[in-house]
Amino acid sequence: MPPFILGIETSCDDTSASVVEGTIVRSNVTANQEIHKEFGGVVPELASRAHQQNIVPVIEAAIRRANIRKNQLAAVAFTQGPGLLGSLLVGSSFAKSFALAMEIPLIEVDHMQAHILAHFLEDPQNQRPLPSFPFVCLTVSGGHTQIVLVRDYFDMEVLGQTIDDAAGEAFDKSAKILGLPYPGGPIIDKLAAGGDPVRFSFSRPNIPALDYSFSGLKTSILYFIRDELKKDPAFIEENKRDLCASIQATIVEILMGKLKLAVEEIRDTRYAIPDHGSRIVDVAIAGGVSANSALRKALLETADKEGWNAFIPQFEYTTDNAAMIAVAGYFKFLKGDFTKQSAISYARSRW
Repeated sequence: MPPFILGIETSCDDTSASVVEGTIVRSNVTANQEIHKEFGGVVPELASRAHQQNIVPVIEAAIRRANIRKNQLAAVAFTQGPGLLGSLLVGSSFAKSFALAMEIPLIEVDHMQAHILAHFLEDPQNQRPLPSFPFVCLTVSGGHTQIVLVRDYFDMEVLGQTIDDAAGEAFDKSAKILGLPYPGGPIIDKLAAGGDPVRFSFSRPNIPALDYSFSGLKTSILYFIRDELKKDPAFIEENKRDLCASIQATIVEILMGKLKLAVEEIRDTRYAIPDHGSRIVDVAIAGGVSANSALRKALLETADKEGWNAFIPQFEYTTDNAAMIAVAGYFKFLKGDFTKQSAISYARSRW
């Protein structure tokens, strides 16, 4: 019988706890922090305070909904980083105390690896195909944008990443420029559905290799809106849907362009994969921005054209959630890869 693993996720502003039985999700509970909408972004101090208030009831709810007792848990996994340090410390401190009290192993999990491993979460009521190793994953969130070659559960190589801002930040900052509330990415996605994606044109970054950059795009959007508002103060309101559609289309085009190039460059001997040949056919997306409807559509269309097998995580496992932490913990549990009470959280990615 697969072990029960408790997962705890507190990397940013969502307090989440989950219980998995092997790779099957038994519960996944998340408490959101609405207060950050007042400030147009996450306030770290407020986030860590809210985690302290939420973590006990969220974990209690996760164990209760899983219909198990605490002493049935085989291990507790927690997000070690990257993320907001104050928020991470709340989750790691609770996980350490819980593991010590229950006399069970403690497992540290990298947040970005967990986003990728969310593809291996299983729902008995909704069977989905799983990617086969090796595969390429575009991981896109508010703080990170990476193209990762995944050779095994924990054998991952970053082929390219943003050198400044992430795609999720580009969505949110563009929304702020348009006067839309935080978080702006989902609102842009919704408004874009009724807009013309080629109505407005914005600058595309010219970044070598497989890296990304979105700071120039944000500046281009800012200056364009500023100049148009000088001519017509009602410009945003009169063109909001077309603006959202054009911004979204530009970001998705940038993301997919590099992803396609990465799959092609796998043929290069730098990324040779033993006993597999040079052809990567499994391509995935992960992270909060993988919930974006235009990105999902673009991946499926490109996969159909290029002969890829496309993998998109279930919607509820795209944003920050503890189920992905728990399943990553499960795979580490199988390896006996445990950590000590002295484990230190980290704010920046170690990749």
